[in-house]
This record gives sequence, C-alpha cells and structure tokens, in this order.
Amino acid sequence: MSDLSRLKLGLVIPTLNEAGNIPVLLDRLSAAVAKAPVDCEFIIVDDGSTDGTADVGRQCAARDPRVRVFVRHGKRGLAGAVIHGWAQTDADLLGVIDADLQHPPELLPELLAPVLDGSDIAIASRYVAGNGDSLGEWNKFRVFVSRCSTLLATAPLRSKGLKVKDPLSGYFVVRRKCLEALQLQPEGFKILLEILVKGRIRNATEVPFRFATRQSGKSKADFKVALHYFTLLGKLSRYTLFGQGQQ
Repeated sequence: MSDLSRLKLGLVIPTLNEAGNIPVLLDRLSAAVAKAPVDCEFIIVDDGSTDGTADVGRQCAARDPRVRVFVRHGKRGLAGAVIHGWAQTDADLLGVIDADLQHPPELLPELLAPVLDGSDIAIASRYVAGNGDSLGEWNKFRVFVSRCSTLLATAPLRSKGLKVKDPLSGYFVVRRKCLEALQLQPEGFKILLEILVKGRIRNATEVPFRFATRQSGKSKADFKVALHYFTLLGKLSRYTLFGQGQQ
C-alpha cells in the first residue's frame, strides 16, 4: 500500500512497434526508481502496434502492478498518447519517456529531484552546458535540423521569460498542477514546447543527457512529424501574439 504522504509519478511511455524494447526499459526504470522518494506508475500507451507491443506490456504488468497498458485504436501521435496516459492517472507528477531506450531511464531520479525541490518542470536536455556530444550517433543533417528546430522554438517562449535550451525534449517531469485546465493539442510530437508556452510554468530545470543508440524498432521521425511541428509553432506564435501567453 502506498504511503499517503508520498507523491506519485505517472510516467507515460508512448509506443508504436516497440515490443523489443519494453521489457528492458521497464527493468531499467524499476531499478532507477528503487530508492526514489515517490511512488511510480509506468503507463504504456500503445497506438495500435502490429508487433505485439501491447501484449508484451501486459505480460510485464502481470509481474509488476506499477505497469499499466492502454491501447488507442485508430489514433496516432506522441502528444495524443501522452495526454491519454496522463488522463488515466491521479499522479501528482507527470512525465514522459521514449520507449526506444535513447532516453536513459537511469536519469529519472535526477529529473525527479529538482521537481521535488520546487521546480515546476525538469527537462532532460541535449543542449545544456557541459553536455558534450549529446546527440550520440546522429548524422550531421539530423543534428542540423534539430538545432534549427530548437532555435525556432525559442520565439514563442520569450513571452514567458523562460530560458530553456531544449524546449523540444521528449523526456521530462512536470507538476500536474501546472497543467490544470490546460487544453493541449493531441497532434504532433513536441508536447513539451506547448506546455512551456501555455502551462503555469514559472521555472524550469534542465538536466544534461546524451542520446543512446536505439536498441530495436525504427525511428518515427518523418515529414509528417516536421509538418506537425511547424503547425504547432504557428499556433503558439499566434497564442503569444494575442496576449494569451501570460498565465
């Protein structure tokens, strides 16, 4: 039984054909939070995988009651999966991590620490000072695209006075109260940027990390992802332009 004085983390793991990664990811997450001062839920939200990802998740859930599995039929997109997963938990702290093991599960306690110490959000950052070769084995073109996309994202953040070097990260922990009554758009993959612009975020902490190599499965990055990103940028720019950025 959970200690009622302890906070709870609801960590969403969006999946699409990640069966080969799920058992390893959950084992590493379990080890990472073994001594964490919070209770945890690991919430797999699967967008109709054809490789048995949901079944693998259910097998893991049978062994670990912290694991929960939800399947979205006829829907795709990381942002929508994250929103759906957060809606299934009463956790005080909400988080997301990729299923492909490029986000190191061992970093999770370092993301929890600043939030427990008062930060509204803690972000695993590729670009924070002292990160070195944070993008791992990415090719030069992908690095160039990532840097340009991040630079473009700084514009809608100016109205909030937030200085975040990696507003497009897909690995973070945020206080639930910062998102209350917030309507997030379910399309796309860059939910963090929308949270930073529209949420009740007064301060943010960035924790350096280095991208690991994908263990199995295929990357989901494609033209559609880029299109959703630029659509989101346009919406957020209009949001801030018309004076709605101040919460």
